[in-house]
Amino acid sequence: MPAAGHVLHAFAPGEPIWVFGYGSLMWNPGFAYEERVPGKLIGAHRSFCVKSVHWRGTPEKPGLVLGLDRGGACVGIAFRVAPEQAEATLAYLREREQVTNIYREAVRRVWLKDGSARAVPAVVFLVDRGHAQYAGQITAEERLHLIRQGHGVGGPNADYVTAAARHLAELGIRDEEINWLVARL
Repeated sequence: MPAAGHVLHAFAPGEPIWVFGYGSLMWNPGFAYEERVPGKLIGAHRSFCVKSVHWRGTPEKPGLVLGLDRGGACVGIAFRVAPEQAEATLAYLREREQVTNIYREAVRRVWLKDGSARAVPAVVFLVDRGHAQYAGQITAEERLHLIRQGHGVGGPNADYVTAAARHLAELGIRDEEINWLVARL
């Protein structure tokens, strides 16, 4: 995990930070924010590529959750966080997202889809392809199996998948992988 405040260096002192959500952060951010705007990240895509051994599975029966994997693009939600909340927000996100250090914390440009044509630097959590929990190369059937078996402290893995599908649909985002999985759950 990066040293405390590592990504804060990408933001000017006293300025708000932005956080990009592509999965459950979109509908359950868990932190205070001043603005919530659809945004597009280029260079990474949303994928069921992370074996979950805590939130949606166990080490014995892992589930599968979304990660930002390299290549492509992803539409999600950008959250503007007040400067005085930046450190607390990052601490919360690290506790939530980095239980097993599967993600690499980074700052990437996100284009806001609010008609402003603004591009903002945003904190993102990119999947670490070298981590033991990376599952980006498994088949669709193997993904479905992991999701069906997964149940962790956050509840059944299938609930996570159906919530993701519902919230993406509400945002007008069509995700073929998620729709394929939901149709088979």
